[in-house]
Amino acid sequence: MSAIATLFQEGARLAAGFRETAFARHMPSSDYAASLAVFDEPLSAAGSDMLDVIRQLSDGAEPGLHATTGPRFFGWVIGGSHPVGVAADFLTSAWGQNAGNHVAAPAAAAVETIAARWLLDLLKLPAESSVGFVTGATVANFTCLAAARGEVLRMVGWNADADGLFGAPEITVLIGHDAHTTVFSALQFLGLGHDRVLRLPADAMGRIDPAALPGALDAITGPLIAILQAGQINTGAFDDFDRLIPPLKAKGAWVHVDGAFGLWAQASAKVSHLSRGIEGADSWATDGHKWLQTPYDCGYAIVRDELAHRRAMTIAASYLPLAGEGERDPSHYVPELSRRARGFATWAMLKHFGRNGVEALIDQCCASARLMADRLAREPGIAILNEVALNQLVVRFGVDCPDDEGDALTRKAIEKIQSDGILFAGGAKWRRRDVLRLSVTNFQTTSDQARLAAESIIAAYKSVSDSAGHGSG
Repeated sequence: MSAIATLFQEGARLAAGFRETAFARHMPSSDYAASLAVFDEPLSAAGSDMLDVIRQLSDGAEPGLHATTGPRFFGWVIGGSHPVGVAADFLTSAWGQNAGNHVAAPAAAAVETIAARWLLDLLKLPAESSVGFVTGATVANFTCLAAARGEVLRMVGWNADADGLFGAPEITVLIGHDAHTTVFSALQFLGLGHDRVLRLPADAMGRIDPAALPGALDAITGPLIAILQAGQINTGAFDDFDRLIPPLKAKGAWVHVDGAFGLWAQASAKVSHLSRGIEGADSWATDGHKWLQTPYDCGYAIVRDELAHRRAMTIAASYLPLAGEGERDPSHYVPELSRRARGFATWAMLKHFGRNGVEALIDQCCASARLMADRLAREPGIAILNEVALNQLVVRFGVDCPDDEGDALTRKAIEKIQSDGILFAGGAKWRRRDVLRLSVTNFQTTSDQARLAAESIIAAYKSVSDSAGHGSG
């Protein structure tokens, strides 16, 4: 057997060993400091054997890894890195293709073209839209909003791509009070400012209040970008696209939707009512490494106006080949020239699941979230603070206590849940109160796994509640 074959087989063996233990572990056994100590050594002059390097990497890293691929990881909206996508990503790394253009990697460009078409079909978005394969929703929001910035200024006679923003007409950015932090980061990166926005009030679930829109629009003149949300990061709530998009479009706004995980509701007959009217927007950002279960990193910047998308992102130089008639150049839709071929894992997951498989996966996650919510809500002292319409749960402990005591109990319950290690979930602030936040996004989170997780959460809460002298029943 060749040295390469031996090395790759050992890497595959170690990877499979990690994945096969994901059901049994959820918290890292080593923190950052311990992990740093393992790897902290001077760079050697002579180098090391290939197999030794891979084995040392695996032995040193695994204690400091979360089981994000396991069925009871609910800490953030993270998919399970499905084995099919991982295997495709193995090949992607081994092939070593730079997906920057269609000449450097013809197969990568071709697969992106097909995967993009499949995505638009699955998500019920306009077929003429362009798709950029980016790192994730942060860069997807950035890319879409770059196209928006260029287009709304072009409509008033300003070329932002050539002339920048110095002296440009002022752009108003309209956004909901509970928008995700990555949207504000994208605005910062684009020179639009994360605080220089007009915030619309939101309801108890984080949805923009449509009644506040007419008054806000009356006060706006000039270029306008509006940012809506499909899937609030804590509650999973959706803005009312049917009511918000038409008046925004009538005002001449570019409407962008941050749909990092919520856009996938379009693929399910059971929850697609949540996103009704979303196809009327101008751009959409979403992730593959959430509900499509691709490995990290994989996201999609989707823009209805292909030319606006291309104007904002095209990287041109004399040494770079030009796409022929009808050919799609991948570098025209992302802010990177050199990048891995993310389309291969996307194509593999769509091919593996098919339309029905994606729908079944979404429905399973949503059903598991509702099952957990129902069980937790029946327990005295525990409350679910959100409408569980999708896959997100906001959990509060000690609801019969004063707010400060409830905050303390909630923090202690989260610590106990994490130390028990049956599942992983983390805390957050919601409406200024401490909460446990659960995101059900893994293809392995069946009803049995959801029941086990709910009972483990209840046991943890009872333990800390009894210790604090509150009781739980």
